[in-house]
Amino acid sequence: MDGIKYAVFTEKSIRLLGNNQYTSNVESGSTRTEIKHWVELFFGVKVIAMNSHRLPGKGRRVGPIKGHTMHYRRMIITLQPGYSIPPLIEKRT
Repeated sequence: MDGIKYAVFTEKSIRLLGNNQYTSNVESGSTRTEIKHWVELFFGVKVIAMNSHRLPGKGRRVGPIKGHTMHYRRMIITLQPGYSIPPLIEKRT
């Protein structure tokens, strides 16, 4: 579970759930094969395809000092029909 940070819930990612595609942010140093192996092992599913893209870090400013956050990678994981991943929503109190 080292590679996957958290699941992403945006309008597009919720729409992709209908196509059996799950979206999550992963560590920027992780490879596609590592993430695929981990998802298949942990959730017991079969992965058909994985698409990834790297999102740039956002600019931040504290007084006169300018900086930016770290970039991260987002994966869209497509599963075989009949398989699904349980919801990854944490309960907030």
